[in-house]
Amino acid sequence: MTDCIFCKIIAGDIPSVKVYEDDDVLAFLDISQATPGHTLLVPKTHVADLFAYDTALAETVFARLPKIARAIKASDPRILGLNVLNNNGEVAYQSVFHSHIHLIPRYSEDDDFSIHFGDHTADYTPAQLEAIAEGIRAKVGD
Repeated sequence: MTDCIFCKIIAGDIPSVKVYEDDDVLAFLDISQATPGHTLLVPKTHVADLFAYDTALAETVFARLPKIARAIKASDPRILGLNVLNNNGEVAYQSVFHSHIHLIPRYSEDDDFSIHFGDHTADYTPAQLEAIAEGIRAKVGD
């Protein structure tokens, strides 16, 4: 895709700080560095988001994830954990519409990075949860 910043990085038209590359994926440091070592893993095939993956692409991309995660963790003894994030669609905070996975090293509980999940436990009855699950199960084969 000609106007995609990640396609331009993959093609070498825009510089990046590469962490890992093979024929199918590229991992490079995110320019924003939420924490030191914040890395993006992208398929070299242009797909907008996870919804556009087929099984082969998912196997290819996600097979690289543990290797890169372990390398990030091993690169700095201060790294205590790692968040793996994948945003799909503008409402989910995706800002570049070439699928990418964030690997964000965690150095401490107060390293200025956080994710907040609201507690909606009391909002759903068991029957409502079952209805939601049934709707998803019905579409898994599609």
